[in-house]
Amino acid sequence: MKITEKTFGILSTGKKATLFTLKAGELTLSLSSFGAIWTSLLVPSGKEGTADILLGYSTLDGYTHNKPHIGATIGRFGNRIRDGRFALNGKTYTLPKNDGEHCLHGGLRGFDKLLWKGEAYKERDGVFVRFELRSPDGDQGFPGNLKAVVSYGITKSHEIIADYRAKVDTPCPINLTNHAYFNLAGEGSGDILDHELELYASSYLAVDSSLIPTGELTPTAGSPFDFSSRKPIGRDFQGTLGKNGSSGPGYDHCFVVDGENGKLRPCADVLEPRSGRSMRVFTTQPGVQFYTGNFLDDLPGKAGSVYTRHSGFCLETQYLPDSPNRGEFPSCIFGPQREYHEKAIFSLNW
Repeated sequence: MKITEKTFGILSTGKKATLFTLKAGELTLSLSSFGAIWTSLLVPSGKEGTADILLGYSTLDGYTHNKPHIGATIGRFGNRIRDGRFALNGKTYTLPKNDGEHCLHGGLRGFDKLLWKGEAYKERDGVFVRFELRSPDGDQGFPGNLKAVVSYGITKSHEIIADYRAKVDTPCPINLTNHAYFNLAGEGSGDILDHELELYASSYLAVDSSLIPTGELTPTAGSPFDFSSRKPIGRDFQGTLGKNGSSGPGYDHCFVVDGENGKLRPCADVLEPRSGRSMRVFTTQPGVQFYTGNFLDDLPGKAGSVYTRHSGFCLETQYLPDSPNRGEFPSCIFGPQREYHEKAIFSLNW
């Protein structure tokens, strides 16, 4: 196992962003202290080669202008909050509207746009980076002084471990996740429509034209959203038209994970049939947002790659979108009496 650190670049503030590279077994994961971003994930390819299965940019500058949130740690609240506001304990809080009339991924200056304090460390079975961030009361309109601690690492058994923790001194909605875009064939290799997906979710959240949940938990069975057995992602693409907030087909929906919230359980299996690479995702959280890169639009990526629509997919483990305005959803409100702690595992095979 090995850990290396180097300067990734200098921010406009004059502060240095660090790039951590972790190696365990046959996996190599690189992480930036800016945005606590996953920048690359190398897996074996051929006899002696490697393939990078994460979309991303070659330089820090790409990540400072990262509208699709590629690889980024999202907070305070991942996904959308309707009308950029919520009421809590008799008070209404107003948030930035950075997605039409709604607040997306924590606002204009979410955790993905901040410099985290990073510290690398080793354990018996893996290598990790512990990222820490403090968000003051009123940051992006959210109440309370918050401390977030997010640990990412890889193990000898070819797992990515994501551990999310937060403490806040006033009740506040919290929903941390990572926005990695995967292409198991290798970034820049084309679209992901032939990847085969199974989701451990019997229902998903219906959404309106701006991707805000209607509140309806819709059964997946027999619909284009039925991934109860493995099928190509693109097989039922046309059935998503008019249901995804986009002019074209694609998924951008939160699936409600089967099983007990708070317990680590599988939520997704993905296979790339040509390479034979596969990934199983586990989560403790209520939902997983399955997104097929519907808004990627000729985005310059790594080493000359250009990311067009559906060049990657995301499986964002999370609390349900617009939970602060939906009392019927699992509670996303945390505070002095309830600390935030969630976990995800991405287990890779080839």
